[in-house]
Amino acid sequence: MQPPLRVGIVGVGKIARDQHIPCIAAHPGFKLVAVASRHSCVAGVASYASLEQMLEGTEDLDAIAICTPPQAHYEAARAVLASGRHVLMEKPPCASLGQLDSLVRLAKVAGRTLYQTWHSQHARAVEPAARLLGQRKLRRVHITWKEDVRRWHPGQNWLWEPGGFGVFDPGMNALSILTRLVPEAIYPQAAQLFVPVNRGAPIAAEVVLRTDSGIGILASFDFRETGPQRWNIDLETDEGAVHLSAGGGHLTLGEQPVPADPGSLDAEYAAIYERFYDLIVRGESDVDTRPLQLVSDIFLVAKQIPVESFEF
Repeated sequence: MQPPLRVGIVGVGKIARDQHIPCIAAHPGFKLVAVASRHSCVAGVASYASLEQMLEGTEDLDAIAICTPPQAHYEAARAVLASGRHVLMEKPPCASLGQLDSLVRLAKVAGRTLYQTWHSQHARAVEPAARLLGQRKLRRVHITWKEDVRRWHPGQNWLWEPGGFGVFDPGMNALSILTRLVPEAIYPQAAQLFVPVNRGAPIAAEVVLRTDSGIGILASFDFRETGPQRWNIDLETDEGAVHLSAGGGHLTLGEQPVPADPGSLDAEYAAIYERFYDLIVRGESDVDTRPLQLVSDIFLVAKQIPVESFEF
């Protein structure tokens, strides 16, 4: 058996500690050997204050997972690829499509794997729903993606800065599921972005999208949901309703739940690292740009509406 690939993580925040570090530890093909963070360290592995120090100080690194805010992804991934290592990037990918396209080219030139992850595409009910929709005619879609930002993103002020995407940070999870379920082209027709007067990114959004074949898609995103958290996608088909809930974890046909393990974020991230290992072995990359493209297009057509200020 081949020795495990030696992995480093840049950015040791909540998602790295909750998901990446445990999933790397659980995968026999990977071993965490180094981390880079200005404010955190991880017991038992080499810890550095910056990515540059990690690249210089740990020469036998094979791959690096980038878990920083998206504004820093491009420069970090470019440096990693230039050093000859494989790259896994947390979502959102980059601050712009141009940056992501550039990374695709750089990975090809370097002959290294670039894997842009979308964890919600690995939710347990997404693939069964995609197979089901392949046998039906889709008529309409309604996305409701509403959560409490104070609960899920406490103190993460980078969300509200340019390139942080605001409510579209979790909203891209819904759009990544949508692009997995609907293979044809999707584009926004209109949107309203509700932006706190003291912030630079939306706290909520209402979006109207349409496919090339005329399927209507309504999407509601909100960071102000203090009651039950709602991550739902309702799909109307010629053979009845299809309902995805729990962020893609549960599938219901009409009123009938489909028996399945609803999974968890742990299962989604385990699938991500299985996919990353397979891509490296095969010498391939996997970069789905469509969710970021949709968000970029939404910002282009949207009307911005100021709302009351927001503080954590």
